[in-house]
Amino acid sequence: MKTFNTYSKAVTQDPTQPAAQAMLHAVGLTEDDFKKPLVGIASTGYEGNPCNMHLNALASDIKTGVQQAQLVGLIFNTIGVSDGISMGTPGMRYSLPSRDLIADSMETVMQAMSYDAMVTVVGCDKNMPGAMMAMLRLNRPAILVYGGTIAPGCHEDKKLDVVSAFEAWGQKVAGTISEKQFKTVVKKACPGAGACGGMYTANTMASAIEALGMSLPYTSSNPAVSSDKQEECKRVGDALDHLIKKDIKPLDIVTKKALENAVRLITVLGGSTNAVIHFLAIAKTANINFTLADFTRISDTTPFLADLKPSGKYLMEDLHKVGGVPAVLKYMLAQNMLHGDCLTVTGKTLAENLAEVAPLSPHQTIIKPVDNPIKETGHIRVLYGNIASEGAVAKITGKEGVHFRGSARVFDSEYEANDGIKAGKVQKGDVVVIRYQGPQGGPGMPEMLKPTAAIMGAGLGKEVALITDGRFSGGTHGFVVGHISPEAQLGGGIALIEDGDIIIIDAEQNTMHLDITQEELNRRKANWKPPALKAKGGALYKYAKTVSSASEGCITDAL
Repeated sequence: MKTFNTYSKAVTQDPTQPAAQAMLHAVGLTEDDFKKPLVGIASTGYEGNPCNMHLNALASDIKTGVQQAQLVGLIFNTIGVSDGISMGTPGMRYSLPSRDLIADSMETVMQAMSYDAMVTVVGCDKNMPGAMMAMLRLNRPAILVYGGTIAPGCHEDKKLDVVSAFEAWGQKVAGTISEKQFKTVVKKACPGAGACGGMYTANTMASAIEALGMSLPYTSSNPAVSSDKQEECKRVGDALDHLIKKDIKPLDIVTKKALENAVRLITVLGGSTNAVIHFLAIAKTANINFTLADFTRISDTTPFLADLKPSGKYLMEDLHKVGGVPAVLKYMLAQNMLHGDCLTVTGKTLAENLAEVAPLSPHQTIIKPVDNPIKETGHIRVLYGNIASEGAVAKITGKEGVHFRGSARVFDSEYEANDGIKAGKVQKGDVVVIRYQGPQGGPGMPEMLKPTAAIMGAGLGKEVALITDGRFSGGTHGFVVGHISPEAQLGGGIALIEDGDIIIIDAEQNTMHLDITQEELNRRKANWKPPALKAKGGALYKYAKTVSSASEGCITDAL
């Protein structure tokens, strides 16, 4: 008789492991349970963040379904960091490093406890790629469950989300709204549990992982607080049981074609530039050759179709009401934009899953037709030039234009930039340069949502560009370029820019150029000296000493 407790039998059925068995009896397992696969249910739930506050309850729902499928579910927890809460503070430096800590901790528990399969229950954006990296390292049957999107807030008949609060701060600074109006927006922006509501990084990663095949259909668009999400959680047990019995593992699902499906959906939806870093890291973990050049190739041949925030009008909850992400994938498949033969965690192919899906609702206006796109090519542009010899990532939706020429306004930290914007130092026609914010220089490559939101709130969104070796929140919009590599800390071109220099950005030719002579650039390079690392010890110091560049996904386990 075939058994499926491939790893757990080392502790549950080996007679020389009586202490392990005694301890498992202590947590309620029986002799019959010892013959079943043990499933680690990894929750990133914690109370301090709406994205994650409900995940432990979802993990309990998942455990119920796992037990009903005659598997043994054992919940464990790992860390999370709220980008929205830490944004604009020193705490934001811990956000991207948390991705690799999550991967390390999930891998550690699964390996140490000899679990046979895994379910990850994730909410905020670093949770998802961290969970994916752990699944791929382990390569045991696994399913990712997304906690779901938050409901919109509302003020004066206008839908609100977390970015509304940041932009309201910019409006208050600009004097266009009162202190009372500002506080009202802040109070109403986030009404309860769930991840940030637009096509920001959390919803981007959840949607892309669904297209990748590593989560059940509808997981990315089912709202956090809904019966649909609860029903989805209860279905996980049967789906995982099928994966275990058929021995379908993450590396059977995550192929180069599946990565192309994920990135093509990101492009159609206008997703976050953070997905570039995360999918480079996922590909590296899966040992798949997938680089910045692949993002360019896909972006050049894929239209941007979704009128979703931050650059558009609608929220993920609105997309759910017209068919959700599966309906978008069904439309894309009909337009020959996807590889339908890719395997998924249902045990079926993507095309087989989508055959059962209703199409997008008639007369919906969220997803534009391919013959009338928002932009004929993708919004993610990888730029090269003497500022970014290894590449930089721009988010250009077309609404802010595709060319920008302006004079540099240089800040050596996000905090300097925030103060400069508040003091009116940023004017129309400027290219705001925020540097020493990269993986090593930040350290931790913080997101620049606060300065970009302030620029938008001040009414300069179409008049100012912003470039950085840091990252951008998925909530950022405007003419922005991030992930500049090499970063300033390593003496990259961004470190050599001076106030008043002319910077030329061309998102059609995919170039970003500092308009000075090579001789002058060489002179500045010769005179440049690296600053000391900001972190002197602890987690950020270890991160700065081990992290790869943004152009390689900021991974910390490279050989």
